[in-house]
Amino acid sequence: MFKCTAFLLTVALGALSVAQAEDGLAIYNSKCSVCHQTSGIGSPSQFPPLSGRVGKIAGFPEGKAYLTHVLLNGLHGPLEASDVSYMGYMPPFKSLTDEELAAVLTYVSSLNTPGTPPVFSADEFKAQRVTPMKAKDILSEREALNALHPLP
Repeated sequence: MFKCTAFLLTVALGALSVAQAEDGLAIYNSKCSVCHQTSGIGSPSQFPPLSGRVGKIAGFPEGKAYLTHVLLNGLHGPLEASDVSYMGYMPPFKSLTDEELAAVLTYVSSLNTPGTPPVFSADEFKAQRVTPMKAKDILSEREALNALHPLP
C-alpha cells in the first residue's frame, strides 16, 4: 500500500522522485498528522484542514512564501480557515532540513488539489530561513495575503 501511495504521489507531482514523495508522506505522518489528521482534514476548531487548501494558497508566489514562513517559524493566534475560526498553536519546524521541509510541503500541497499541485524546493526554504519571523508578523502576512488573494 505504501509503495502504491508513493507511486501515485510521484505520478501526480511529476517532478518528484519516488524517494521525495515517500519522504514528504513519511515526514507528514510523523510530524503533522497528529494534529491535521492523516488525510489533512484537520480537527474542527482546533487544527485547520490542509487538504484542498494548501495547494491553492501555494498557487501564488506570496502564498508560497507565507507557507514557508509558517513551516520555518510556526504560527499561533487566531485565524480563519474554510469559514471556521481557530485559536491554535503550530510549532516551528526549522529543525528539519530544507529538503525535508520542501518534501513535506510539496506533499501537503498535493492533498486534494486539482491539476498539477505546486512543488516546493529546498532553495525556497534556504532563502526564507535567513530572516526568522515572529508569529505576529506571520499573522500579519496572512492578513495581507488574504486581502490580495482570498484564502480558502
